[in-house]
Amino acid sequence: MTTAKHSSVPSTSAAPLERSALTSALLNRRLWLGVLGWILALVIFFPIFWMIVTGFKTEAEAIADPSLIFSPTLENYAEVQSRAGYAKFALNSVVVAFGSTLLALLIAIPAAYSMAFLPTKRTKGTLLWMLSTKMLPPVGVLVPIYLLFRDTGLLDTRTGLVIVYTLMNLPIVVWMLYTFFKDMPKDILEAGRMDGAGTLQEVIYLLLPLTLPGIASTGLLAVILSWNEAFWSLNLTSSQAAPLTAYIASFSSPEGLFWAKLSAASTMAIAPIVIFGWLTQKQMVRGLTFGAVK
Repeated sequence: MTTAKHSSVPSTSAAPLERSALTSALLNRRLWLGVLGWILALVIFFPIFWMIVTGFKTEAEAIADPSLIFSPTLENYAEVQSRAGYAKFALNSVVVAFGSTLLALLIAIPAAYSMAFLPTKRTKGTLLWMLSTKMLPPVGVLVPIYLLFRDTGLLDTRTGLVIVYTLMNLPIVVWMLYTFFKDMPKDILEAGRMDGAGTLQEVIYLLLPLTLPGIASTGLLAVILSWNEAFWSLNLTSSQAAPLTAYIASFSSPEGLFWAKLSAASTMAIAPIVIFGWLTQKQMVRGLTFGAVK
């Protein structure tokens, strides 16, 4: 007596259906993430957009009329330019921002190199101490720094602002360079030493070219932080070395705020750094992700 054996054959149509459902789910997820990203971007950009729009309104329209339908005017930009020379403040911002960034990099590169490749038992403690200085409110050291600058003749000078901005950004610059240097393979430096390279040659010809994206992104971030710094520029300058942050503050008065003129001045102040950031965004992203993928 023979018994028939029934073998169950798995369906081959289930796999394509599962792949199709998975693909559809991934596409929907990407779509919603894209929509969410655009919404967040518009929310973040809206204050800047409103500031630009307000700069083209009259003072009466800026205060009483929040509508987007109005007759644009350039009188605010003309009055802002006639009241305070924009070029002088912009030049001060460029000199101070790029000068402090260059000085910070010159100090931070050797410091980060020694901490990354020649660490001691105090290295981590030093890094944490440097970072902890950023937690101190600037107003806590305003009086001693102001007195030091007054006695040394650094008040209302570009040199004084360069020194303050350098010290302000130095902990962040050192930390970022330290993380970039730590991601670099030490075998490359050891090979350079075996070929007779000294410390200076090792840094210039091996370390800097290989970590250039990270150094560039660190410098770009330091420029942006220096450009946007307002506390020290308002308290340590008056007319000669005042950057664009002080230029904006000059359009507020005890009688009130001139919103249209203040918006026009703010637009002129942020325009250079916004354009600079837009032109260098790829380099900044590349540097900030440097070493993330091996």
